[in-house]
Amino acid sequence: MSSTIWSVDDHLEDILGAIRPLDPIELQLPDAQGCVLVEDVTVPVALPPFDNSSMDGYAVRTADVSGASEEFPAVLTVIGDVAAGSGILPTVGPGEAARIMTGAPLPPGAEAVVPVEWTDGGTGGGAATTMRPAGEAPEGASGEVRVHRPAEAGAHVRSRGSDVQAGDLALEAGTVLGPPQIGLLAAIGRGTVRVRPRPRVVVLSTGSELVQPGEELGEGQIYDSNSFALCAAARDAGALSYRVGAVTDDAETLRATIEDQLIRADLLVTTGGVSVGAYDVVKEALSSVGDADVPGSGVDFRKLAMQPGKPQGFGSIGPEHTPLLALPGNPVSSYVSFELFVRPAIRALMGLKDVERPKVRAVLTSDKALSSPEGKRQFLRGRYDAESGTVAPVGGSGSHLIAALAHADCLIVVPEPDTSVGPGADVEVVLIG
Repeated sequence: MSSTIWSVDDHLEDILGAIRPLDPIELQLPDAQGCVLVEDVTVPVALPPFDNSSMDGYAVRTADVSGASEEFPAVLTVIGDVAAGSGILPTVGPGEAARIMTGAPLPPGAEAVVPVEWTDGGTGGGAATTMRPAGEAPEGASGEVRVHRPAEAGAHVRSRGSDVQAGDLALEAGTVLGPPQIGLLAAIGRGTVRVRPRPRVVVLSTGSELVQPGEELGEGQIYDSNSFALCAAARDAGALSYRVGAVTDDAETLRATIEDQLIRADLLVTTGGVSVGAYDVVKEALSSVGDADVPGSGVDFRKLAMQPGKPQGFGSIGPEHTPLLALPGNPVSSYVSFELFVRPAIRALMGLKDVERPKVRAVLTSDKALSSPEGKRQFLRGRYDAESGTVAPVGGSGSHLIAALAHADCLIVVPEPDTSVGPGADVEVVLIG
């Protein structure tokens, strides 16, 4: 255990200095969601790959419908049907039209599409409201159609390459793949992509007093909320998370559990058992796990100049030197510690540039001044109003008040030298909502 008091910034710097982004792998598109792209992706084929209709209607030559009106419609001979996916296309000659569906390729000879609403739909009556199915069209898809309005060249046609051209940069390295990006990759024909995988984070909560939600509480027992909160937070940060609930306060059991979990962990997070009590089992279990031949391995337990979350542990364990962050057991302390230290570590493993939560300045609105211990950076739960640029504290300062945390969307930062900040003060706010 180091006797020096660490600052919040030095502890985070120590963690990020030891974290290396995960090695890239090739993944199928559905598995790549949420991952960070490690290569520029260029477009192999233009999108759309051919001129196609953006409406249901008729493919025509512009000269044939020039000057058309309801009083004097252009009467064209319908030569066939063009559906989406059509391979062999009819050629539209003078005085001719082809029925065409949305997404269907523009047939040779045609220069524009007139929507079905601009025609009689081949019925010989007034304006049509909809395309009739091919089987019900007059004489199939033949006969005549009356066009009531002229069309310019390219009207209602999505031209080849109007979305992206072959050779264009589709997505650049460093892009996080969300639904629209996955859609673009599929649209340009990419079935797999090279990404950094989502980190696998194993969360272990320790404490013989912990009971799983849904079970009966006995005397002196509490529900294990930390492992659920931190697992959800890890997933929210972009990781795949695995929860190991309530390991009993026994160093051998805990060490064995951690060793079992190493096989599926890129990062281990423990909560509880890190302060200076007689039952601080995490510290006991991990004080001897370093590899003698690897400098800096093992877990270092330290005190931070912060509130909540003074006791913290960080190091690496196991043959792969898997990083481990040991967080305090108080629910709010563990959650604040996660936001400040674990979330950046997860995002560094993903290979993201921005690893920390966004910070803004806001004006404090509160009934009275907020006190803070000198020499410690205090993080208070708050609600931020972006419109007015103000922030208000939520609940008290106790590190066990988890109800207040559920209503907070930010952390109000009181710097180390300040022992009090009053209403109207300009404060730093970490946005976590």
